[in-house]
Amino acid sequence: MFRSLIRVAIATALLAGCAGPSKWTEKSEEKLAGGDAWRAWQLATRALDKEPGNPRARAAATAAGTSIVQEYQRKIRALAEVDSMNAAEQVLELADFRENAAHYATIPVGEGWPAEEQALRRMAVQVHYRRALEAAKSDRPKKACAEFSEAERFDAGYRDVARRAERALEEATTRVAVVPFRAAGSSDPTLGVQVAQAWRTQLGQSLTPPAAQFTRVMDDDAIDRTMTVSQLDGISRDEAIRLARKAGAERVVWGSIGGVQSSTKLNVFQDTVARKVTDTDEHGHESTRWVDVPIQVVARVRDVTVGVDYEVIATGSGASLARRHFDRSTSARVVWTSYKPEGDPSSYSLVSETTRSSNPDRAKQVESRWRSVCGDATTLAQVLQARRTAGSSAHYDRQALGRFMSGAAFVFLEDLPPASDLALTALSQGYGPVRDDLLRLDPIDDVDLGQAPPDDDAR
Repeated sequence: MFRSLIRVAIATALLAGCAGPSKWTEKSEEKLAGGDAWRAWQLATRALDKEPGNPRARAAATAAGTSIVQEYQRKIRALAEVDSMNAAEQVLELADFRENAAHYATIPVGEGWPAEEQALRRMAVQVHYRRALEAAKSDRPKKACAEFSEAERFDAGYRDVARRAERALEEATTRVAVVPFRAAGSSDPTLGVQVAQAWRTQLGQSLTPPAAQFTRVMDDDAIDRTMTVSQLDGISRDEAIRLARKAGAERVVWGSIGGVQSSTKLNVFQDTVARKVTDTDEHGHESTRWVDVPIQVVARVRDVTVGVDYEVIATGSGASLARRHFDRSTSARVVWTSYKPEGDPSSYSLVSETTRSSNPDRAKQVESRWRSVCGDATTLAQVLQARRTAGSSAHYDRQALGRFMSGAAFVFLEDLPPASDLALTALSQGYGPVRDDLLRLDPIDDVDLGQAPPDDDAR
């Protein structure tokens, strides 16, 4: 009896496994009969994915695929009468469909279709090839590159299209140098160098295909080896152009950092907080109580604002292709308390559970004052844990600057970072405007920017 039940269970499971492909195939046939060839194709191929050897599912896929191909052909023939380029695009779509469909079924296209397809492809490749040659003759290598690439889509083996596309890309590539900024009024003479290095790295990472097809940011070595030690503190506009040209760049990002504006304020949180204490009697029973603990937490906040002016300059003509001024601000908060916690820092709370229930206004008031002094993301437990870890004193080390740059809300120190370090954190992430300018310029040829094409020697 038990074995019979097992056999029935196995047979039921097998039937359930077959129900999926069979049902999908049946639905596919119904959808095709109703005129929905694409849904019929999806259902039939789903059945074949589950059961590749199912003959009924393969027949359903063939029927649906044939209907899709015939609809494509009708559309392409109608378009060819009024918009042959659009018709050629549809030819590529149909070719992609047939290539992907071959995994499931062999779909007929009719005896005359290969010649029709070839004629439309040849027409399209000739149009794009001719446009590319015209663009190249008019000193528009970026446009030529785009047209040669379009021609390759229709026939990669047409004439010398692949070689010309590669050459056009080489001529269209725009190399960008980011040189050290002048840091006027900064106490740190290396600020302009560090900002330029940060921008260079981040621009190099973001200006890559497909976002930027032609713009390439030159690395540190390509720039630094053309500069003298004295120039690392900042260079003039003319020097920037000359050095960038020497490095082989068609564009240079140059600018200056304005005076760093800094203000520091002191805030104090002084109140009683609550510590949760657990007592155990002689019978092992536990009870909890809240103990008021007076505490003083001192927070110092330094706000820094720094401005930057930059230009994107064509090294060939010296013309400004983009120019902006913007300000960046940041702040750093450090907290300190002389109170040394007893027991686990997590047992402390700004207000006890009892006070929160009986006097919610008091709880809101204390929490609000805490946030105004220590920040939204800094908890009492964090402060006390940091106090225990830091010992009696902790001083600023520039290695901690990365925590500020990453947006850390709390660093337990007595010292604030100097204004120049905070200016660096503010500006290091400020490459967005120049990135946007370079992306805007990326597809535009020099002649369309009013610039003379570069000499071969300059490249």
